[in-house]
Amino acid sequence: MALNIGYLTSNRTESGDEVFTPFYAVDPLLEFIPKDKTIWCPFDESWSAFYQTFTEQGYKVIRSSITEGQDFFTYEPKEHWDILISNPPFSKKDAVLARVFSFNKPFALLLPVNCIQGKRRYEIFQNRVQILAFDLRVDYHTYFNMKEYRRGNHFGSAYFCRDILPTNLEFRKLIKYDRPLIA
Repeated sequence: MALNIGYLTSNRTESGDEVFTPFYAVDPLLEFIPKDKTIWCPFDESWSAFYQTFTEQGYKVIRSSITEGQDFFTYEPKEHWDILISNPPFSKKDAVLARVFSFNKPFALLLPVNCIQGKRRYEIFQNRVQILAFDLRVDYHTYFNMKEYRRGNHFGSAYFCRDILPTNLEFRKLIKYDRPLIA
């Protein structure tokens, strides 16, 4: 069996969390999110693909960001929201998932596929999770390149959801295209 050198040598620290979702990876969610729902994007800047895509498609979107003093673990918007959608820091996935489940509202979080396994996530999920998986790996933007996503990602990603998908496991084709996060 060949070693996954990309995974073994990747930056799996908090500083390695700084990857940003490309527009094409947000598009598959549009099929499942009702237009009359308010979306909260708790880890997003105004330039994020989640915020821009849903806003452009006519959704009401509330966004928040740690850079604006809105720490997800202590902050919740005062405005009413129905669905939480984002790409959270991977290094904090267990804490993020625990908090998201505590809201008892629908959500979709883009996370590494291997997040399906783990003792802590087993306790959190309790068969209350849905997965939207893809035929291709999601390639992410980094601070070093907001105009193009970096090709050749070493890990698979999927949306971990609750009360969004029609079945517990959905597969969709990713149609990749270039669109810069910041022009």
